[in-house]
Amino acid sequence: MRNNIVHAGADELVYEIREIVEVGKKIEEAGVKISWENIGDPVAKGEKIPEWIKDIVIETVKEDSSYGYSPTKGLLDTRKYIAYERNIEGGAQINADDILFFNGLGDAISKVYTYLNRSARVIGPNPAYSTHSSAEAAHAGAPHITYKLDPKNNWYPDLKDMREKIEKHPEISGILIINPDNPTGMVYPQEVIKQVVDIAKEFNLFVISDEIYSNIFYGGVEHKKLASVIGDVPGIAMRGISKEFPWPGSRCGWIEFYNRDRDEQFRKYTKSLIDAKMLEVCSTTLPQKVLPKVMGDSRYYPYLKERNEKYWQKSQIAYEIFSKVSGLTVHKAYGAFYMTILFDEGVLKDGQKLSISNAKAQKIVEPLVETKNLDKRFVYYLLASRGICVVPLSSGFNSDLYGFRITLLEPDVEKFKNIMGEIVSAIKEYINS
Repeated sequence: MRNNIVHAGADELVYEIREIVEVGKKIEEAGVKISWENIGDPVAKGEKIPEWIKDIVIETVKEDSSYGYSPTKGLLDTRKYIAYERNIEGGAQINADDILFFNGLGDAISKVYTYLNRSARVIGPNPAYSTHSSAEAAHAGAPHITYKLDPKNNWYPDLKDMREKIEKHPEISGILIINPDNPTGMVYPQEVIKQVVDIAKEFNLFVISDEIYSNIFYGGVEHKKLASVIGDVPGIAMRGISKEFPWPGSRCGWIEFYNRDRDEQFRKYTKSLIDAKMLEVCSTTLPQKVLPKVMGDSRYYPYLKERNEKYWQKSQIAYEIFSKVSGLTVHKAYGAFYMTILFDEGVLKDGQKLSISNAKAQKIVEPLVETKNLDKRFVYYLLASRGICVVPLSSGFNSDLYGFRITLLEPDVEKFKNIMGEIVSAIKEYINS
């Protein structure tokens, strides 16, 4: 090319959660049956959408207005509904103008980082969710800056590490939390969120809280949103319906702005997000029209409670199975539908392997297991030998820890137990090879 047309952050755009699917498909074509434990799509895993939700969608599709544009920020009635529900929970009060719809949170995440000043950074958790870490790193053209989630303390954030990183990197302008967390399944206690907000206030930062799983929590914990403790600190909460309804194909997410007028720079920044959305005209209309009808239905929260109880059952099953294995650190998940299995330091070594009976599958993974990321090596051996697709912690979640993420989505409990048992069998064979 006449000029270099490649974005400075192009190499930071990594999403192994889906990239591993390409390898899995090849192995599947080679004759290995695959159990897909990598992507958090409840529908793909077999969860059934209630007929009453389908009926609402069907009736809404019959309305001519569902085929037209929505206002740039989103349908006014839907934004009023969200603002009302937010405000009755207490904490930060918002109105319809503080809400901006996107075509899914992936779209929102991209915009939030793209329209930051190039020199402004947002620190995020480690393990990270790769959509955030990749988008932030690509925006800056430099590796994502992270604070540690502590596996010795229920995966809660290491606030000392967070503070030290913020002091070391004066370019940090915002703090990201993911609550409930992906990939660990940790739910932030309200007091911990408050401490994060206090740090943001001390250093004059804003806070982003990804709350896509805000109504998916269980095991006796209580999920508290950022709004409950944000006070007068500028903040952004991210929500959507892809995991809750679940309707991932709707591509319907939104962000809520808190305290826009408390800081002039933050106000200008949020205005740039709205202006950028205007260039696209609007977000998808149909799911916005459906949202208040579903969430406002008396059957909605009992339906979520039933789903959450099933995730809690599988969280306990997985914990019971993995916690008995020497060399692993594992905590029960209390939110979202993921759990992280961590290899203790020194457990993984070069040269470990699993026997692969399918010669074609072995040939596919041979070049992939030659990697410095020892958890990734295990994951690809697991894929080829047992036909189980999970995501490595190091390359999949921008982490310096070795482990992998599983999902709690398999609806057949006995099948779920068998899959977890197969992973444990593979781990024992692998570390003793």
